[in-house]
Amino acid sequence: MSKKRGLSLEEKREKILQIFYDSQDFFLLKELEKSGPKKGVISQSVKDVVQSLVDDDLVSKDKIGTSVYFWSLPSCAGNQLRSVYRKLDSDLQSSKKRHAELIDQCDELKKGREESDERETALAELKTIEMKYNELKDEMGKYADNDPAAFQAMSKEIYILV
Repeated sequence: MSKKRGLSLEEKREKILQIFYDSQDFFLLKELEKSGPKKGVISQSVKDVVQSLVDDDLVSKDKIGTSVYFWSLPSCAGNQLRSVYRKLDSDLQSSKKRHAELIDQCDELKKGREESDERETALAELKTIEMKYNELKDEMGKYADNDPAAFQAMSKEIYILV
């Protein structure tokens, strides 16, 4: 006994799109629900499948009076793909341009930073000055408790609290 496997969402989408492409006509939802089972898509899922196609701009939808019509033509899908291709191509070109600009900027920044004895000496001097600064900063931290300005600020806070 083999169980019949249902169609995946992607397969259902393809089947419903095929209905549109074969007839190249306009449909009401009821008509699609009748045509769906002929292609293997159960009528209960046709509405969800059509809505997903509308959301992805593969099927167009328009309300005329009280009726909602759906349609899709093969040329519309091709136009959409060409539009997406043009957008992605322009994004790629702008990204390539930005990449080239960043490489040029990087090369500009490297100028003047070539390795030399002068630069090595300056970097060593900078390192010793930074170490001396950190030592003095640590020493100041030790004496922060005896800072007259901090003591005066604390006494004002105590006076306000009392």
